[in-house]
Amino acid sequence: MRLHISHKTHYSYDRPVPYGLQQIRLTPKSCVTQSIKNWTVDIEGGREECAFDDQHGNRVQLIGLHAGQQEISITCSGDIETLPTNGVVGPHSGFAPLWYYKRHTPLTKPGKLIRKLAADMPGNANTIQRLHDLSATIREAIAYETDRTDSGTTAEEALKVGHGVCQDHAHTFVSAARLLDIPARYVSGYLMMDDRVQQEASHAWAEAYVADVGWIGFDVSNVISPDERYVRVATGLDYDEAAPISGIVFGGAAESLLVSLQVQQ
Repeated sequence: MRLHISHKTHYSYDRPVPYGLQQIRLTPKSCVTQSIKNWTVDIEGGREECAFDDQHGNRVQLIGLHAGQQEISITCSGDIETLPTNGVVGPHSGFAPLWYYKRHTPLTKPGKLIRKLAADMPGNANTIQRLHDLSATIREAIAYETDRTDSGTTAEEALKVGHGVCQDHAHTFVSAARLLDIPARYVSGYLMMDDRVQQEASHAWAEAYVADVGWIGFDVSNVISPDERYVRVATGLDYDEAAPISGIVFGGAAESLLVSLQVQQ
């Protein structure tokens, strides 16, 4: 399937900004599930200071705001050819070793609720089926509902309130999988919705590593493994390591954000 993506993020400030720096991960990965036909990242109101590949193989760009600027726009667009692989991404690669993906972070640190969830998972010689069961269990425990959590909500907190979004589902999945001694990571990317082109936000899911198969994706929010409607962009231990955009602004200016995202075949 050939997907076209157009994603614009516009920040505006109520006063001139003396200094600001944005870290962006908005360039899709080339892998067995997808090939990048063309991709551009355009910046208005700032400039690229440097670019590098991080320990996960994510393309990272550091964007500096022009001094005195009150607006900055980051627009990425392009065409991606995707393949149906039943969620299988394949062998491990990158600078980070597999054991690194068993490491908990502040966002994925398990508390008593996640520990109980993992302990209650029935033993199954088929690791892939066990991971699908884990995905379904988390989806039942955390209802999909917006405006109940934010980017700083931990997996344990989301499980406690019983509501969340794709980010919370992915965090809870990787937290529980690591307790089961399975390497797991967070994925940010795009999903073509079946009923609309215009979308409110990008998507997130999880991947787990299974011996003799490799990395496999699990979208807890939709209780499926990613298919050709999905585009992988960045991976990490949690949201903080795979966030599309993060940064700092000095000067005390109030910030407003406008996002426009279209994903279509």
